[in-house]
Amino acid sequence: MAEPFTPTTDTNILVVLPHPDDETFAAGGTIAKTVAAGGRATYVCGTWGDMGRRLGRPPFATRESLRDIRSKELDDALEILGCDLRHLGIRDKCVEFEDPEEIAERVRDIIREVQPTEIITFYPGFGVHPDHDALGHITVLALRGMPQAERVPLYAVAVGGEQHNFSSLGAPDVISDIREYNSVKLDALRAHASQTQAMFANAEQDGMLPRLRDEERFYVLDPDAKTMLE
Repeated sequence: MAEPFTPTTDTNILVVLPHPDDETFAAGGTIAKTVAAGGRATYVCGTWGDMGRRLGRPPFATRESLRDIRSKELDDALEILGCDLRHLGIRDKCVEFEDPEEIAERVRDIIREVQPTEIITFYPGFGVHPDHDALGHITVLALRGMPQAERVPLYAVAVGGEQHNFSSLGAPDVISDIREYNSVKLDALRAHASQTQAMFANAEQDGMLPRLRDEERFYVLDPDAKTMLE
């Protein structure tokens, strides 16, 4: 049976994901819930998101302006969530081509700086997007390279469907009930306007919003276990 995520004033979560808006889609309610409980949250954003295919609806961004727009959107979303920010500055859609050990060392430095109680990333192999999988794997490597005494629980977000063998993972280990904080999450999603305007326009017909606003699910990963990328 899954454990509930119940933050306290001592909770200090570190979210390591590749794109502006990943933090809100994957863990926005959990971030808001943690901050409301008096805890802290920090987002490590891997890329600037400037290769994202959405440019607003109707389009208001260009390929040249998208980096600045998404950076501002991320700042606005994190202000709504009450979350701090660190950047890795990797080129968008290129995380898989980076030296994983080198980026893992940078993530490890942030872990030691922030001293989180939990870390959230994507489940390697179940992230759908190559950047998601690669940074999830890098986060596993970051913890793997730390002494046992310095490690904290690693929560993984799986976003695949049946076509990605998602069902093989079984039930999640941790469930965060975010119903009290879903309005905060939705406001943060709206702040990522270049990426979410079309989603909100179609939300009612495709049933997206109920899936986003009720709970967030996490699997606990063992950093010493091989990931699907090894």
